[in-house]
Amino acid sequence: MIRASVIVFPGSNCDRDVKVAIERVTGFAPKMVWHGETSVPSSDFIVLPGGFSYGDYLRCGAMAAHSRIMRDVIAKAKAGTPVIGICNGFQILTESGLLPGALMRNKSLKFICRDVHLRVDRNETFFTSTYRCGEVVKVPIAHAEGNYFADDETIARIEGEGQVVVRYCSPDGRITPDSNPNGAMNNIAGICDETGRIVGMMPHPERLYENKLGGTDGRRVFESVMVGVAAAMG
Repeated sequence: MIRASVIVFPGSNCDRDVKVAIERVTGFAPKMVWHGETSVPSSDFIVLPGGFSYGDYLRCGAMAAHSRIMRDVIAKAKAGTPVIGICNGFQILTESGLLPGALMRNKSLKFICRDVHLRVDRNETFFTSTYRCGEVVKVPIAHAEGNYFADDETIARIEGEGQVVVRYCSPDGRITPDSNPNGAMNNIAGICDETGRIVGMMPHPERLYENKLGGTDGRRVFESVMVGVAAAMG
C-alpha cells in the first residue's frame, strides 16, 4: 500500500490532476489535505500541486509557504518524508526554504503553456529513479513565474553537488538558449535537496502519464515513487 498526501491550497488547480495520476499509476488514492489542517497524515510522500495558491498574492508561493499545514510539511520533510513540489509547489518549496533559489517572472513576461523537452540530469532521487541519467523526455509546462534564479554561490553549490534534476533542452538533449522557455539560469527546470528526497520541478508530470493524454513521459515520476516505497519496506 502506498500512502500519499496532496496538499490543497485556496487556488490550487492541479490537485485533482495529481490525485488521479497517483491513483491510476500506483493503484492507491492519496489523501487530500486542506491547507487549514495542522498535520499531514502519515505518508510515504507528500505532493505540493500546481495552481495559484492564495491567488499568487505577494509572490507565487509566498503565502502558501506560511500556511498552517506547511509547518507540518516542513517538519516531516526535514524528518525524511519525501516531498515533491510541482510548478506552484516548486515555488512553495523555495519560499519555505526547503529548496534554494527562487522562481521569477518568465523572461518573456508572458504565461507559457506548452510541451518542453527535458534532460534528466539526476535520477538518484525518490521521484526520478526510473528515468535514465541523460534521458530526454517531453513534459508540459504551464507557468508565468518559472524563471529559476539563485545567487552565484548557490548555483555553483547545486551544480557541484548534482542537485539539478532536470533541465530544459533541445529534442536531442543539448542545453541551448533556444530550448530555455523562461530564462531560467543554466536551463534549470527542477532541483532537489542534498538527500534527493525533496524535489521541485516546474513541468507537470501529472499531465502526461498515459497515452490518452498524448504521452507517458511523466508517468515514471509516480512509478519511481513505487520503487522508493518498495525499497523502504525492504
